[in-house]
Amino acid sequence: MTTRGTRTAPTTFLRLLIVPAVLAVALAGCKQEPKPAPPPKPVAQQKAEPMVTREQAMATLMALPEVKTWSAEIEKRSKGKAHGAIIEDDQQPRTINGRQYWQLSFVENRADKVQRRESFLVAQTGDQILVEDFENDSVMSLDDWRRGIHRIQLKSAD
Repeated sequence: MTTRGTRTAPTTFLRLLIVPAVLAVALAGCKQEPKPAPPPKPVAQQKAEPMVTREQAMATLMALPEVKTWSAEIEKRSKGKAHGAIIEDDQQPRTINGRQYWQLSFVENRADKVQRRESFLVAQTGDQILVEDFENDSVMSLDDWRRGIHRIQLKSAD
């Protein structure tokens, strides 16, 4: 025969082991679910630069102060018989460094002839204007071209 005291000791011990194990399993099941990641922020998309039409490119060139001055000089010297104009050199765009440009020239338009003054490349996207340098078979930025014109004007003024 066994006594009650010896029988309850293993049962109590087992209960002491089982209760924390059940609690641990229950708590593991009740863990907080991880918070879902916040939705990704929209990536700032670069707006595509608008296309510049041939007409817009021509108007841009006619608005340059140098071209305005040349046009006025031509009108004045010829007493209205000649005019400054922007013409298209080639209908096919010219590609430089992966960018396409309208090929345009400022000309002195007379009844008997058309004389080119300067050739420009106007980007079909954005606002870049290049000037052709036929002597060096290259192109230069509008700012570089303006600096060159300024130096020539200063020399001729001396």
